[in-house]
Amino acid sequence: MNAHRWKTLAVPGLMVLALLTTGAVTLGHASEPEPKKPAKRPNILVIITDDQNAEMMSCAGNPHLKTPAMDSLAATGVRFERAYCAEPLCQPSRFSLMTGIMPSRFGVTNSGTRTPISPEIVKNSLGNLFRAVGYRTVYGGKTHFPYRFEDSGFEALGQVVKAGGTLEQSCAKFLKQPHDKPFLLVASFNNPHDICFMAINSHAKSLGKPVKYGTALTEAMTLPTGMTREKFFATVCPPLPKNFEPQEGEPKSILASDNRAFRSYVRQHWTEEDWRLNRWAYARLTESVDAEIGLVLKALRETKREDDTLVVFMGDHGSMNASHRLEHKSVLYEESARPPLIVSWKGVTQAGAVNREHLVSTGLDLIPTLCDYAGVPAPQALKGRSLRALAEGRKPEAWRATLVVESQKEVRMLRSARYKYVVYPNREEQLMDLETDPGEMRNLARDPQHEPVLVEHRQLLEEWYRDNGETWSPK
Repeated sequence: MNAHRWKTLAVPGLMVLALLTTGAVTLGHASEPEPKKPAKRPNILVIITDDQNAEMMSCAGNPHLKTPAMDSLAATGVRFERAYCAEPLCQPSRFSLMTGIMPSRFGVTNSGTRTPISPEIVKNSLGNLFRAVGYRTVYGGKTHFPYRFEDSGFEALGQVVKAGGTLEQSCAKFLKQPHDKPFLLVASFNNPHDICFMAINSHAKSLGKPVKYGTALTEAMTLPTGMTREKFFATVCPPLPKNFEPQEGEPKSILASDNRAFRSYVRQHWTEEDWRLNRWAYARLTESVDAEIGLVLKALRETKREDDTLVVFMGDHGSMNASHRLEHKSVLYEESARPPLIVSWKGVTQAGAVNREHLVSTGLDLIPTLCDYAGVPAPQALKGRSLRALAEGRKPEAWRATLVVESQKEVRMLRSARYKYVVYPNREEQLMDLETDPGEMRNLARDPQHEPVLVEHRQLLEEWYRDNGETWSPK
C-alpha cells in the first residue's frame, strides 16, 4: 500500500470510555501511561463462546438479556467493538485463533475440513508455543480443530469435545489447585450455539423428519411460567431488529455461499413471531453460558488469582439473530462476522473502556497479544498485532487501516475505517457505508456516486492479501 493511501486511512488513537452503569460516554484521546510490568508472567485464561455476536451482552447496551459475568470483565478491561473473526464459521475461526493464520492458507474453509496442516504451523500453535516456554497449557470444552487435539500442545480438561454442562466445574476445580508455574487455560463453551438447531428443526419438521432440540434449546424456547403467549409477545419477547428486512440490492450469492436448505426455508416461511421467539431463545442461551462463565470467574476471584491473571473473553464468531431475516452464521453481515472481545486484567487494563476505533482480528491478534503479556516472542511469520497497548490505554506505534474476513467458497470481505466491501466468486459485490448505514440495509455497489469507493476497496482487498503474505486471486 502506498504511503499516501495509508495516511488517508490511518486510524487515530481515540478511545471511548463507557460508564457501564449509566451508559454515559466520554470522548477523549487515550492517555499514554508507561506499561505496567508485572513481577512475573501472568496466568492466562481464554474464554470462548460459540455463535455469540458482539451485541449479545448487557454491557453492549442490549436490554433483552443480562450477562453479569461478561459485564464484570468489561468493567475491569477493554471491550473492542470493531473486532472481527477470521471467518464466521466454527472450525475456520478456531483454526485461526489457535494459529494466528487466515483459514484459507490451508483450505480450512468449512467446519468439515480435514486437510494436512504444516507441522511447523502446528508446532507454533497456541498450546505448543506456550508449553515450550514453561506454561502449563490446558484446554477444556469444544475444540473443532482441523488437526488432532493430541498435537495441539494442550492437556485435556475434562471432556474436551463437548462441554456437557461440566466445563465450568472442571475449570473451577483446576483454578483451585496449587500451581507451581503459570498456566494458560482455554475454556471453550458450547453455547449459545444451540440456537442453530431451531431453524434446522423447523425445516426438518416441515419435511416430516424427526427433530432433536436438545435440553438447552428446549429450555431456552420455554415461555415464562404462567404467561400466556399473547402476553409474552406483547411484553417480554424481544422485538424484531431494525434491520429485519433483507438488504436493498442484496446479492443472490448471500445464500448461495451457504446453501443449506433450512436457511432459505426459514427466510421464506417463518412468521414474525417465529423470528422473535428465535431472538428470545438466543438471549436465554447466552444468559445460560454467562452463568457458567460466572462460576469460572468466581473461582478465579476466590483463589485470589484475579490480580495475576489476564482474561481474554471472545466469541468464535457471531450469529445473525433475525437481522435481514437470517439466523446462523457464515454470511459476512456484522452480526455474523463480529463476535464479542474483552481483554481484562484487573489493575492493569483500562477499566470500563470501550474501543470503537481500532480494527481487530480475533484470529490474527490473539497469539501476539498473549505473547506480549507473557514476554514471549510471537512467531515472526504472524501478521497479527498485540492489543496490549490498546487494552492499557496507550497509543500504539501504528495500527492497521483495513482488515479482511473470509467465508466459504472464496467469499472475501474488507473492512476499512468507514466501509465494508464484500466480493463473491461470481463477481457480485456489496459495499456498505457503516457510518451512515450501520444496519447494512443498502448495498451501494451499483450506486454510481460510490464507484470510486468501490474501485478503491477492490484494490485495498488485493493489497491486503499481498501485504499480509496471503494469497487470493479474484476470479
